[in-house]
Amino acid sequence: MTNAHDAVAAYWAAAEARDWDAFGALLADDVLYRGPQAREQVRGRDAYLRFNVEGFAYDWHITVQRIVGEGQHAASWIEATGPDGQQPGLCFFELADDGRIARITDFWPDPYELPDTRAHLVERY
Repeated sequence: MTNAHDAVAAYWAAAEARDWDAFGALLADDVLYRGPQAREQVRGRDAYLRFNVEGFAYDWHITVQRIVGEGQHAASWIEATGPDGQQPGLCFFELADDGRIARITDFWPDPYELPDTRAHLVERY
């Protein structure tokens, strides 16, 4: 997949469906995830898959409000619903030359501390 918009749409659809095989297939082997509010970072496809499966082990849902993409870059505005209610999120994506997602930077409206439930899954920066 080389279209950034389509790659990000497929990413969110696979996440919402908890289709971790499809989700993983969209990621570059050396994907880098960064969450600036908690200064959390995850490197590599296997680690990022584990981060998503284990780090969010509660009922949550994603509604995509908008995706804007051009070339190898895209941004998405989502609404995440979980045990604490609903909140908007803004996520930026960079694609590798082969069309897989290579970098993800996730922004949430309020700063927060890294939850203990995810601390073992990330490195701090």
